[in-house]
Amino acid sequence: MQRTSVRRGLITTAALGLALTSAPAVAHAHHTPNTNAPVKVTLTVQGPDGLLFKGKIRTKGHDVTTATGGTHRCDGTNGGAQPTAVPTPTAALDDAARKRHFTWDGTWYASFDDYSVDTIKNVGGGGVAYWNISVNGTSTPVGGCQFKLKAGDKVAFTWTAF
Repeated sequence: MQRTSVRRGLITTAALGLALTSAPAVAHAHHTPNTNAPVKVTLTVQGPDGLLFKGKIRTKGHDVTTATGGTHRCDGTNGGAQPTAVPTPTAALDDAARKRHFTWDGTWYASFDDYSVDTIKNVGGGGVAYWNISVNGTSTPVGGCQFKLKAGDKVAFTWTAF
């Protein structure tokens, strides 16, 4: 009786081993696409007296530093808007300013987890206007650090009177 138990155990173990070695492999490496790959967009900055900047800019989401607002992430994950980092309008403005040597400033609002763009090339609203952000002709429904840009998008910061 003991031999029968041992034999059954060996047969079961051998059968299980064969089943496992002959089963197709189902574990595959999971590849997550890079959602924050740089994209090329057209950026336009329209002030009250005309065009302040227009050009193509390569951008991705990144930390942004302003004189007034300090350093904060600006990669689409702000306010839980996107699950992973993505290129954003404010990051595009920041990249253009650094690469084309102009200034911009913004106030950081922790309650919105985003910047308010206050000045671009020393042009501010002064309480009578604000910098509206639009993508492909439509105002963004969220802040400039929350909106996901795609390659070829047309991003505009437009001085807009109240």
